[in-house]
Amino acid sequence: MTAMQSEKLLGKFSFRRGVHPPHRKDLSQSCPVQEIRLRAGQRVVIPMSQHIGAPCQPTVEVKQQVTAGQEVGSCEAFVSAPVHSPVAGTVVEVSPQPAAAGTKVLSAVIEVAEDQTNGRPWKQKKENQDLHAYDSAAIVAAIRRAGLVGQGGAAFPTAVKLMPNEKKPVDTVLINGCECEPYLTSDQRLMIEAAGPMVDGLRLALRASGARRGIIAIEDNKPEAINEVMTAIRDIDELQLAICRTKYPQGGERQLIKAVLDRVVPTGGLPLDVGVVVVNAATASAIYWACVEGRPLTERIVTVTGRGIKQPGNFRLPVGMLLSDLLEVCGGLTADAAKVLLGGPMMGPATGRLDIPILKGTSGITVLSRDEVAREAEKACIRCGRCVDHCPLKLVPTRIAQAVKARSIDIALEYDLLACIECGCCAYVCPSKIPLVQYMKSGKVMAKNLSIK
Repeated sequence: MTAMQSEKLLGKFSFRRGVHPPHRKDLSQSCPVQEIRLRAGQRVVIPMSQHIGAPCQPTVEVKQQVTAGQEVGSCEAFVSAPVHSPVAGTVVEVSPQPAAAGTKVLSAVIEVAEDQTNGRPWKQKKENQDLHAYDSAAIVAAIRRAGLVGQGGAAFPTAVKLMPNEKKPVDTVLINGCECEPYLTSDQRLMIEAAGPMVDGLRLALRASGARRGIIAIEDNKPEAINEVMTAIRDIDELQLAICRTKYPQGGERQLIKAVLDRVVPTGGLPLDVGVVVVNAATASAIYWACVEGRPLTERIVTVTGRGIKQPGNFRLPVGMLLSDLLEVCGGLTADAAKVLLGGPMMGPATGRLDIPILKGTSGITVLSRDEVAREAEKACIRCGRCVDHCPLKLVPTRIAQAVKARSIDIALEYDLLACIECGCCAYVCPSKIPLVQYMKSGKVMAKNLSIK
């Protein structure tokens, strides 16, 4: 290792607790990103709410012609993000459409006017681009106009996250390239194939937030990505690379900040409280394109994987593409496909329908086979304490679950129910096969209903 590399490379980091589920990334990690172009007559569904915060209101009407990249929904609320059409076509509906949670969300349905043949470049950054020409206000404004949200799953509006805060100054922007969820490889492929735009997106995030240091964190099971990122940052003084040990949920914000920076985000707090902003790898790339080209977030990379899909791979596709159309591109489901997850197997919710759209925060689709989802009957808790030993937040999942089952939400809250990140570690290690995460989710719904009353 050269002296330069030793300065750029920060040791091997991890956090206490967590689990080590099988990676299962071999199904798609060697598959280069394929670009999907829609055909004339296909439809995209653009929900007005694809982010944490206030939903958008439609800015288009039925029968209106729209162009690719045109805004179709906006909102003036501080915590929100506009939505755009990924294609040129005709608005055929503005109505509630099926969503992943089993509900319906107000959406614009757009019929593609003609075959989409040429996608925008995304692998190579533009030459001779002076990033110092962009000031903080301009960067935040460009991100806001582009409708950028966290692409790792949380979908928090990026402009809000990067906006300078005089009361809580930021010194470090941390790029989350860990992708610790089993099966998923979309961020891994982006870092291998397009490290340049991601790195420059990080540099723009530094300028936006006022931070002086940027760190890209990658788990050590992604050597190709590590090499590409190291090459991309070698001449950039303010950037470093942190190698993290492979463990789940290493990519959780709290766990990553503790592992790399040894800072503890308080319960109920945000990374901002400890001077850090965490940005997903794909989001960093989107920041670059939003600033240098004014490109809205209308495309993203999605991993489609699992033993229940015929042709796993990584795909760059239009946001709003129907899940059924995407699965068709992948050859369809296998005969023993049993469950479709929107995400990975640890945190991804199952969906019972395929006529739902891919969203800005959809990083992967995992299709599990029948033998993978065979569930053993729930047994009585044996008080082994394994869920406590592995919980990355040091909670007591069994106590919380028992309180929820008894509908004693006040007791569940005393045991920090709301601090749970629903990572699934407790359920994964439980020998009694108690669906602890489901109890956590149910308890949070009950708590919310009580607060509304």
